Amino acid sequence: MDIETKVKDRYERPTLSLRISITGRCNVNCVYCHHDGILPQKSEMTPDEIYQICKLAKMIGIEKIRLSGGEPLIRKDIVEITEKIASLDFKDISITTNGILLEKYVEELVKAGLNRINVSLDTLDYDLYKYITKSNKLEDVKKGILAASKSGINPVKINMVVMKDLNHNEIDEMFEFCKENNIILQLIELLKTESCDDTDFINKHHYNINELEEELENKADTVKTREFMQDRKKYYIDNGEIEIVKPMDNTKFCKNCTRLRITPNGKIKPCLLKNDNLVDIITPIRENKTLEELKEIFLYAINKREPYYKS
Repeated sequence: MDIETKVKDRYERPTLSLRISITGRCNVNCVYCHHDGILPQKSEMTPDEIYQICKLAKMIGIEKIRLSGGEPLIRKDIVEITEKIASLDFKDISITTNGILLEKYVEELVKAGLNRINVSLDTLDYDLYKYITKSNKLEDVKKGILAASKSGINPVKINMVVMKDLNHNEIDEMFEFCKENNIILQLIELLKTESCDDTDFINKHHYNINELEEELENKADTVKTREFMQDRKKYYIDNGEIEIVKPMDNTKFCKNCTRLRITPNGKIKPCLLKNDNLVDIITPIRENKTLEELKEIFLYAINKREPYYKS
């Protein structure tokens, strides 16, 4: 199924990827976390239910699955979940993790069919890491990243949220760490959403990514634009790679968004930045609705998608 025949929303945006938050639980408590709009639940989707959702996604032409949380590696059945998804033969299965448990699981995840890993890490400074995450597990995170970089997974990426007066002066150090270990660095704009816990923190530490991009443009040997990844820019500098992610007030981010999300409690989330248009998929699955009925629910959710920033 090529891009022209993919299921599209009312704004002609194809649906190419599905991000599934498989848990609301986490083993850190980052100062800027927006919890994907959902707090931890008493019950979580089972591996079979996640498999069912992915099977539906495959039916409507979704090519890529990303597992996230909370912290997905907190789930002891994470390898089983990955294996079940991999049996559906998606083009790409990836995971976003804080890395604390990565060393423990990375080898099994690769065997299960995982293709890519993103590790959320904002600093290499132990004191700042403790402030940001309320955790003292930075050493475990670094071990997990190094294990992932040697595991055959390609690529491994570090997601660094850039925060003014906290870590914005650490970008060069993080880039050197990434280059040394064959890792791609993603610099992410601090994001304000409807569900953000601390708007004062966001306002105080929001960093202007545009100025950083000008700097990178001047340094880069090559610059590439990822059209179907919200027009993200990739900067190739001294045999290293930096990618910029800046959804804040970004109409191109919305115009080129191809992602649908599933919350930890089994709701389809048509837009990252909104929580008032969720569509329940887990209840119909538990009521043993037919595949055709469930597919219609997915299509209904896609039809509810609209750009958060339209102009």
